[in-house]
Amino acid sequence: MFVRHLTLAVASLACTAALAQEATYTTRLLTPEAALTAARAALDSCRKQGFQIAVVVSDRHGLPQVLLRDRFAGAHTVDMATNKAWTAASFRTDTASLGAETQPGRPMSGIRALPRVIAAGGGQVIQAGGNVLGAIGVSGGPGGEADDACAKAGIKAIADAIEF
Repeated sequence: MFVRHLTLAVASLACTAALAQEATYTTRLLTPEAALTAARAALDSCRKQGFQIAVVVSDRHGLPQVLLRDRFAGAHTVDMATNKAWTAASFRTDTASLGAETQPGRPMSGIRALPRVIAAGGGQVIQAGGNVLGAIGVSGGPGGEADDACAKAGIKAIADAIEF
């Protein structure tokens, strides 16, 4: 009888341990240093083109890790860059593509009515190894394509460091 109870107890513990392992997961996050490197590279890319911008690098949840604003960037660029990064991280897609998919008359057009959603170029997802690590948002260039180019330069600057 004792052996049966002991066997059941050991089996129960093994099942509990297996369930605990399946009930959790590991995520990878950008370090503050990597986020700063990406932000600086995006800022430098825009400066070389004569644009005064704000850039935000967020974590995978859209929470800002780094914010840089060039000295003559408009006041609105801080909120726009922050919300572009949040939108890219939240929807796991670049904001230009989201803009195309949410045009009036499209099935997902209602997304544009949500607070903080920016459906215009300048927000890019930062991914590596199939995992979303964060996002980068740029605002202040002469249009979404220019903002996107600077955001992509930021990601390119950390690409080797984040691949795994």
